[in-house]
Amino acid sequence: MATVYATFASHEEAERVARALVEERLAACANIFGTCRSIYRWEGRIADGEETAALFKTAADRADALIARLAELHSYDLPAAVAWPIAASTPGFAKWVLDETAQG
Repeated sequence: MATVYATFASHEEAERVARALVEERLAACANIFGTCRSIYRWEGRIADGEETAALFKTAADRADALIARLAELHSYDLPAAVAWPIAASTPGFAKWVLDETAQG
């Protein structure tokens, strides 16, 4: 399994993308968090703004497809989306994530 972390311009955008990824079976579930503050360098300047962070649980072999689809649905030209492997979980949760993201 893997967790994909991403940030969005708004809570509404995070919800829209999360719903699509779950409906398309690329993610078993998404956790959408409250507003976070992001400070980053962009186009030669320091930027400071609010974003909404989300975590998506998926099968490890679906993480690349999830990130690609997220990028298609995202409003940013360069969305932040990274995958982290899940080293351990409860067996039932792992089965559920893998079942919900199974292709076919």
